[in-house]
Amino acid sequence: MRIFKNAWFERFARKEKIPDTAIREAVERGAKGQIDADLGGGVLKQRVARPGGGKSKGYRTIILFRGGERAFFVYGFAKSSRANIGKDEEQQFKRMAKHVLALTDEQIAVLLARKQLTEVEGDGEEVSK
Repeated sequence: MRIFKNAWFERFARKEKIPDTAIREAVERGAKGQIDADLGGGVLKQRVARPGGGKSKGYRTIILFRGGERAFFVYGFAKSSRANIGKDEEQQFKRMAKHVLALTDEQIAVLLARKQLTEVEGDGEEVSK
């Protein structure tokens, strides 16, 4: 499975020091059906642990997810800074998912070249399907 971060999420993850291992772990849990919240339309909300801490007081991430194929991290927030996303944001993520999950490999390559997406490198192992 290919895992991507959009430019906004890349900055967020870097600022909060969220390692790619935590991002891969969140996708792996989702691929196994261990989903914190399925918002529908290919949009998942998954918890990611703080470095040195647990998931419950960590971060909430929004992932545009097509099982077995691709996962796009597009938004994140600390549980301590806000309780949840709003209904209007949820609808925007669902609209975004329709577009993003339909991207071709060629379109993704262009977005990677433009630095609008970064790909999370694997640790030599495939993410479970």
